[in-house]
Amino acid sequence: MRARRPRPDLPDAGEDRARPAKPRDPQEERDALLAYAFRALGQRALSAAELRTRLERRSENPDLIEEVLKRVQELGYQNDEQVARSEGNRRGVGTMRVRQTLKRRGVQDDLIQEVVLARDPDREHAEVLTLLERRWSSLARKRDPQASAFAFLARRGYTGNVIWPALREFMADRPVEEPDDEPDWEGEE
Repeated sequence: MRARRPRPDLPDAGEDRARPAKPRDPQEERDALLAYAFRALGQRALSAAELRTRLERRSENPDLIEEVLKRVQELGYQNDEQVARSEGNRRGVGTMRVRQTLKRRGVQDDLIQEVVLARDPDREHAEVLTLLERRWSSLARKRDPQASAFAFLARRGYTGNVIWPALREFMADRPVEEPDDEPDWEGEE
């Protein structure tokens, strides 16, 4: 096999083969960042902190990031109150999960507290009963179904103050199943 000669028209392996990016003027950079913000907000409602983090990955200019963030807020495309309220209205998750999710998403503490206090305890109670009804067939097969139900609901963010009364109410409607000591063999004597 013959050795290959290096080709003079190709750069060496150590050199970057990509063309250097054409420097953008400030207006082009602003427009590109604004277009990215609209695309990101079109996919999912983002909190201001989440959008700021995404914009920081695209630009190193903090003034430009702040300008773009203010602009999308002025136009009504980004609003932390809407993000918090939609998270607070989610079904199938408890107050603790809502609080944890909003905190992780960077929503301010006073807004989190407002959303958590606005949640209806009767609605949570009804949601827990619905979840128990839907999942009871699989939970009933566990060694301790009530403990399994409690753990399942706690993982969904419901507090013990909501879980226990709903579990007691749900179990009161269930027939008491007593374990049989002897199998029921019909026809044998």
